Amino acid sequence: MQRKNCVWCAYAGFYKSEYFWRTQNLAFGRTYTFSSDPTHSFINETPGADPTELNHYRPISNLPFISKTLDRVVATQLQSHLDTNNLHEPLQSGFRPKHSTETALVKITNDLLLVADSGLLTILILLDLSAAFDTISHPLLLDRLAGIGITGAALSWFTSYLTGCQQFLQLSNHKSGCSGVSLGVPLGSVLGPLLFTTYLLPLGTLLRHHGVYFHCYADDTLVYISTKPTAANPPTSLITCLEEIRSWLSRNFLKLNGNKTEALLIGSKSIHTKSQHTPAPLIIIDGFPVPFSSKVKSLGVILDNTLSFAPHIHNITRTAFFHLRNIARLRPSLTQSSTEILVHSFVTSRIDYCNALLTGLPTKLINRLQIIQNSAARIITRTKSSDHITPVLIQLHWLPVHSQYNTASNTKPYSSPVASLH
Repeated sequence: MQRKNCVWCAYAGFYKSEYFWRTQNLAFGRTYTFSSDPTHSFINETPGADPTELNHYRPISNLPFISKTLDRVVATQLQSHLDTNNLHEPLQSGFRPKHSTETALVKITNDLLLVADSGLLTILILLDLSAAFDTISHPLLLDRLAGIGITGAALSWFTSYLTGCQQFLQLSNHKSGCSGVSLGVPLGSVLGPLLFTTYLLPLGTLLRHHGVYFHCYADDTLVYISTKPTAANPPTSLITCLEEIRSWLSRNFLKLNGNKTEALLIGSKSIHTKSQHTPAPLIIIDGFPVPFSSKVKSLGVILDNTLSFAPHIHNITRTAFFHLRNIARLRPSLTQSSTEILVHSFVTSRIDYCNALLTGLPTKLINRLQIIQNSAARIITRTKSSDHITPVLIQLHWLPVHSQYNTASNTKPYSSPVASLH
């Protein structure tokens, strides 16, 4: 099979009961009537993944305009219901206003630094779920919605939204028969992600019961707990908690990948030096030992075991200069405006991403990012390397990197209280 034929199409037709588009619920306060329209899903390979591995394909819904419009209206009303009644998981940052990957990581790193300052180590576990959006149980999701006060006609609307779906797969001119869809929420929809975070609401209660600290961003869950540098075994509460997480996920049709779960032992350099002769705690999830890495990538940021962020900055530098070299080759054929768009898309966006985390780092590391910015400015304006860079940055209305980071740290508060680990 050739690569170009490796994209499968799945057409999911929503053959709904009569009241699917005609419901009177608490969200709208009036009756709406729409005709149902088939929804198309395209099963595409994950970018950069092996196209011959079927596990790397995901169904993405190609929703009609009217379906997206209704999705957005219902999502707005459901979000308002969750906000008004304080039903959100406070430590879930995915798909919530005033929350982002940056606020999530700021909270997590603040917790980790507090523990490091107290002379302890932190065991950080990055849980990996398999195709979480595709395996949600519809009956359980409806139970979750009923549990947060979605009842009557509103619950009937969600029942109709989730049930009675049909789908089939098509490869070139070959098409499979139709089959029902009993699991998952539509990927590509506005409402799907909010339903997913609602589905996960009981997970926060379970984690708090065991006294471990955690933070979620959609299906990315980070669990962490402090331990003494001389401890050879992980805290019992962590082991018990991880086993109950696995069991809860299994009961809720979610799969925890023990062989893809990562762990990081975080502390100051002096604490790591004292504990270098103590073997790392052994953690086993679903029969798979979880190795401790020297660095892990979480929400697009590389975290190392001392939170120096040096590997993260090295990665930014390597990637940014790769794109700058390519843009420089194209520069003779580009206008300044087009060049600036490319630079912002491929280079400065990487410098700006989660920049509040880099506040207070050594000048040596920040200067590496400043060199990237200077190079980008010279390419845009065609300034010689011998010319002073400050007038160029002023011309482009760019703040130097260190000024940007100081501004970011003062203007990006986190709306949820930060909890200390000790």
